[in-house]
Amino acid sequence: MPTLFPIDDPRDPRIALFRDVRERDVVGRENGFIAEGEVVLRVLARSRLYKTRALLIAEKRAERLAPMIAAFAPEVPVYVAGQAVMDAVAGFPIHRGILAFGERGAASTAVTLLAAAPPRAVVLVLIGIANHDNIGGVFRNAAAFRASAVLIDETCCDPLYRKAIRVSVGAALTVPFARLAAGEDIVNLLTRHGFEVLALTPNGATRLADLTPPARAAVLLGAEGPGLPPEILKRARTVTIPMAGGFDSLNVATTSGIVLHHLTSEGGQGR
Repeated sequence: MPTLFPIDDPRDPRIALFRDVRERDVVGRENGFIAEGEVVLRVLARSRLYKTRALLIAEKRAERLAPMIAAFAPEVPVYVAGQAVMDAVAGFPIHRGILAFGERGAASTAVTLLAAAPPRAVVLVLIGIANHDNIGGVFRNAAAFRASAVLIDETCCDPLYRKAIRVSVGAALTVPFARLAAGEDIVNLLTRHGFEVLALTPNGATRLADLTPPARAAVLLGAEGPGLPPEILKRARTVTIPMAGGFDSLNVATTSGIVLHHLTSEGGQGR
């Protein structure tokens, strides 16, 4: 059971990692990230990808959260503070009353994740996704349908941004991901590792319902509006999800869920 340490001063140096949460979400924080909420922290406690450096818990919730706290390693310090102190530290009202500081560790590479994928696998490739809600939704779907990995280009927002983790319901802490280098030839990289490249676009040549799931599928998703770059569409198998006339756009997270279900359902590959 981790040790609980009472905190009564928001300037206490032991909780400096948790100060000014929103501002430091933007500028970064010592190769770490903030996770919030009971559901997310339960996932973090079990994560094999990330270590937890410290917890900050509202005093009024500490007793009820004792079983969840016990799931963390004994060496993880748990700081317990009154609500006013917690709000002062974070810089805004922390209604959930529970924060964790996690360590990112060494970043994975796309090559490593693709090489480690099983013979039958689905990976997601995100290009230009700058909305944290969409990133979180995609990771939630990736976990739900057991995608092997998510690859993101250099323009995508951070999956370990606090809001993205929260929207993903902790899935961003369990699904391996890697950021592609600027200018990296993702189509060539995927092809070399035996993946069929499926690019989602309203004008795709193949209807999703008509697609026979390949053994190794890489699903490419672009930002709503601009979509995927033309140079990628020319080199990939383009796939479309037909919609009602006069409407040609689905939310990217919704699209990922529909496609992953098709590729991994019992009627497809039965992963």
